[in-house]
Amino acid sequence: MIIRVFLLAAFWTLMFASCKEVSFREAQPAGVQPLREVPTALLGQYVPSNLPPDEKIDTLIIESWGYHFKDSQDKDWLGRGVISDSLVVKFYQDYYFVNFRVGDQWVLRLIKQLPNGDIQFLSIDLQGEETSKDKLKRLSKKKIKYTEIKREDDTFYQIKPTPTQLMTLIKDGFFTGETLQKRKTK
Repeated sequence: MIIRVFLLAAFWTLMFASCKEVSFREAQPAGVQPLREVPTALLGQYVPSNLPPDEKIDTLIIESWGYHFKDSQDKDWLGRGVISDSLVVKFYQDYYFVNFRVGDQWVLRLIKQLPNGDIQFLSIDLQGEETSKDKLKRLSKKKIKYTEIKREDDTFYQIKPTPTQLMTLIKDGFFTGETLQKRKTK
């Protein structure tokens, strides 16, 4: 049960905006057209990998219109996102860029589909004082300027990378996260 609560909390932290986020002025990558629906290859049910087989877990369900969650009792109350003007999905160089609008900021999550159908769910983690300072210093070394924007309890570090700079950030390990296993459907 403790593992389930921890994994759910970690996943929600990755999924939605937290108190410190790298953000963008526009959905990323800039200049790439958004998808109208999620591609068939990505559709399915996903669960955190490396869990005991008898562990009750929540499931991410990706559908053509967006995503939703079901808990271990098959209840669909955990949240959903529908492709719209506040949830924009783009595909570029083998990554799905999932952009969430938070007020006037865009927060980015990446999905990389693995050959076996599993997905890597990635973000720039700024949780923890040392982690955030280190990552912001590393951004500056990449010649990517950021603007600190405070909104109530949230702090955004807005950057404006080119698509090439964004891909460099991905390749240099700025985006980290979890692997979610695709469930086999009967």
